[in-house]
Amino acid sequence: MTDSPTYDYRIGIDLGGTKIETAALAPDGNLRLRHRIPTPHGYDATVAAMVDLVRGLESQLGGSGSVGVGMPGVISPATGLVKNANSVALNGHPLDRDFASALGRDVRMENDANCFALSEAADGAGAGQRCVFGVIIGTGCGGGIIVDGRVLSGRHRIAGEWGHTPLPWPRPDELPGAHCWCGLYNCLETRISGTALAKDCDGPDARDASGIPARAAAGEERAAAALARHVDRLARGLAVVIDVIDPDVIVLGGGLSNMDHLYAELPGLLPKYVFSDLVQTPVVKNMHGDSSGVRGAAWLWPAPAA
Repeated sequence: MTDSPTYDYRIGIDLGGTKIETAALAPDGNLRLRHRIPTPHGYDATVAAMVDLVRGLESQLGGSGSVGVGMPGVISPATGLVKNANSVALNGHPLDRDFASALGRDVRMENDANCFALSEAADGAGAGQRCVFGVIIGTGCGGGIIVDGRVLSGRHRIAGEWGHTPLPWPRPDELPGAHCWCGLYNCLETRISGTALAKDCDGPDARDASGIPARAAAGEERAAAALARHVDRLARGLAVVIDVIDPDVIVLGGGLSNMDHLYAELPGLLPKYVFSDLVQTPVVKNMHGDSSGVRGAAWLWPAPAA
């Protein structure tokens, strides 16, 4: 299989644990068609469903498209198999090869957080910036780095795996920290994800953080205290990113990106932790919302020739 010069549009697939979404972009980046289905159970059924979605889009639109996939985890450069996916049915399989073979053309795959960052860097909240750090803060926590419009994957394809770095400058009451599913302790994911915020506020069985800002605004002290701890931990985590790659902009995505107080409070907290006399890194909300993942997957390919 080789790259085709005759594609009419770009197709993106956002492969998630609960849903698979696909979208077709016109050469100018405008959305032509979008569709989503529940993720089927099992690896083979997932591959077949992705093929059916591509065929369905092409049947509706006519013509053919390049295909990019945003996936949980990554393809290991050592084994060629999926690793680090929280959708465990994918782990240990050559997903890129199996999907390409079933579809009958080359495909490109990247981690879903990288696709989010690429979408926002291409024509979203980070457009026009040379270095963009995209953050997904939802049930879990991830990140992606875009430099000059391209995904920085790294030697082991784990660049941007910010959620599995430890909480910086932990307070005594933050140690030893929670045990993370990755096997280590006190990862940022266990401290700043939506799940972590819910547990911090409402106990170990809590999962939903979406109502906490409203509770804090209504005067609930417990909710306000949990939000204060959370935004400070987020500032510490982002400070390390700024110290290491000094991005031109940080774009927040995921469910917690809808919490408006983050954009008001983070600028004042970052200078406490960043190793610089001046800290002006913008922290902004994403532009494309839950479409960013599927759009970024489509952006893994260049635009078709007009």
